[in-house]
Amino acid sequence: MTDATAEEAEAPVKSGKKGLIIGLILAIAGGVGGYFSTATGLLPIGRADVTKEAEKTGESAADEALPDVAFVDLPPVIVSVNMNDSRHLKFHAQLEVNADYAADVEKLRPRIMDVLNSYLRAVELSDLEDSMALMRIRGHLLRRIGIVTGEGRVRDVLVMEFVLN
Repeated sequence: MTDATAEEAEAPVKSGKKGLIIGLILAIAGGVGGYFSTATGLLPIGRADVTKEAEKTGESAADEALPDVAFVDLPPVIVSVNMNDSRHLKFHAQLEVNADYAADVEKLRPRIMDVLNSYLRAVELSDLEDSMALMRIRGHLLRRIGIVTGEGRVRDVLVMEFVLN
């Protein structure tokens, strides 16, 4: 009886090589298929569809029209950074706007300056010393200015001057 239970307990152990090989083959096939479908233009990802249309019309990619934008200059702002210290931040920016809305954004310049001043006064000195401070400030300002002017009117905030004295 002990021999019968010993034989049942020693069942053959299956190796996982078969599943590994099948998974590897499927991964390679998926990668090749994804590359092929993207490169040939079956999927509308990338610029392959634009270059095919340009070849049909005889245009090159360099001949594409630039977006119709205008720039609204904001006056330079100087704010004190820390009440206990005499450090100041000089900030000058321009707004990249869709050309159709340039006059509307120009009318809202006082509101934009109010948002700019109130945000920059709330920024801490430690926030300005970070290496990503400028990118973070641009993002915050773009969001706040977008709320004031309306979505889709301001495309970007271009920082012309950012000096901490």
